[in-house]
Amino acid sequence: MAMESKYIWMDGKLVEYEKATVHFMTPALHYGMGVFEGIRCYSTPKGSGVFRLREHLERLIDSIQIFGVREFPYTVDQLRAAVHETIKANGLKECYIRPLIYMANGPLGLNLDASKPSVGIAVWEWGAYLNAGEEGGIKVMISSFTRHHPNVTMTKAKVTGNYPNSVMAKTLALRAGFDEAIMLDPTGLVAECTGENLFVVRGGKLYTTLRANILEGITRDSIITMAGDMGYQVIEEPISRDQLYIADEVFLCGTAAECVAVREIDFRTIGSGKMGPITAAIQKAFFDTVRGNGKRSTEWLDYP
Repeated sequence: MAMESKYIWMDGKLVEYEKATVHFMTPALHYGMGVFEGIRCYSTPKGSGVFRLREHLERLIDSIQIFGVREFPYTVDQLRAAVHETIKANGLKECYIRPLIYMANGPLGLNLDASKPSVGIAVWEWGAYLNAGEEGGIKVMISSFTRHHPNVTMTKAKVTGNYPNSVMAKTLALRAGFDEAIMLDPTGLVAECTGENLFVVRGGKLYTTLRANILEGITRDSIITMAGDMGYQVIEEPISRDQLYIADEVFLCGTAAECVAVREIDFRTIGSGKMGPITAAIQKAFFDTVRGNGKRSTEWLDYP
């Protein structure tokens, strides 16, 4: 994955890619003191549209609030304008967008109030994150790593320091020959994947985990809404590991992963072993929407 682009937006200015650097002594680099978002921009008949940009930026502000930063110098509207400015400067029709708020300009230490936040926004071309292959689905494993406890490191904030948990789980899954890992919460129930939320299909109904111990995905929310539009019942409730094994279908969703079917979990075939009909319908609705041809496209796509 090549992440290089022409410019990165940093604290109000477009900076050439090679010059968009931070100092070695930046506190965020040492202590994971930062928050971020992942957003996608899609090519549509009306031009480049960013999917649910305002909601993502609101969650970014929520993350810095949860983390405990008292003063933040930008509004959602200012960040929205900066995102579109960065996309335009790089001449991209489709791209992945990475806003990052990181604590800089302060001494090393564990006092959040001693540093001031800086903001960067990068964009780059990025295709499919998870390759489903010809079978139309990926292979996943239940990770031996437990997902964060909500009162150890806040699960509602995309804090940079939270992600070693995902890195270790994902790396172990890849080394074991899987595409992704499903993580259980501290009680042993299904939480989420290393970077995606999860849905189970059984008996024509969609089930997804409770929001209390997961990152409330914006793609997840979009799929719940679209599924309701399509007449499917969506139930949020605790899900056990063994419920995954006997599901008719399982699929994952997230900004990077978009919407992808699961064909195997822990060497157990899920359903027919390929993308099921409800997953296929949801996936089509999702891509119709982000490409500007869905019922919710006007509502959810943000244009310059």
